[in-house]
Amino acid sequence: MSWVAIVALAALAFAAITFGLRAPRQGWATLGAALALGLAGYALQASPGLAGAPASAQQAQALDGSPLIDARRRIMGRADEPVPPYLLTADAFARRGRYQDAAGLLRSAVRDHPKDAEAWIALGNALVEHGEGSLNPAATYAYRQANALKPDSAGPAFFLGLALIRQGEVIQAHQMWSAQLAAMPADAPGRTELEARLAMLEDAMRRVAAEAMEQ
Repeated sequence: MSWVAIVALAALAFAAITFGLRAPRQGWATLGAALALGLAGYALQASPGLAGAPASAQQAQALDGSPLIDARRRIMGRADEPVPPYLLTADAFARRGRYQDAAGLLRSAVRDHPKDAEAWIALGNALVEHGEGSLNPAATYAYRQANALKPDSAGPAFFLGLALIRQGEVIQAHQMWSAQLAAMPADAPGRTELEARLAMLEDAMRRVAAEAMEQ
């Protein structure tokens, strides 16, 4: 995990206290530590169930974009479909952690295929990963373009929410995921996974709030 992500996760505590949980001031330290530990695996690479690992293994995993790519295909409901050539090449760079190269190819891809929502999501993901978890305006634009093309899909909101969590905006991510689920058809691609991740986020927030209240 990058130091940027660690700091962002610690900031979740203050967002939750100020806007959502109203935990007492004396519990702030516990809240920050618990959120950083509980959401670290969740926010990175869309793999909340990953076990702890030595720093060298974590660094190697951070360079592997495969979990993020596999999650994108699955949540967009395209896991069993052929990957378009322009996405296949960009994904090959991302799988090796070459996110800048992937983003360069994907910029051309969305110019040539502006109605491919998955390409827009892939671009957003590559930009976020290249920025070590920073949600920059270009990435936000890419996710919103994907959402405009596929408003009933969980994909755009799912990955934008992950990026928000990584930079500490947990309340905004929670609100976005909740609103997306309320608006989605019952059989929409990715709905089940988004429901599961939202439940995990809410469970983590409840646990942290309960622990903070005990301080």
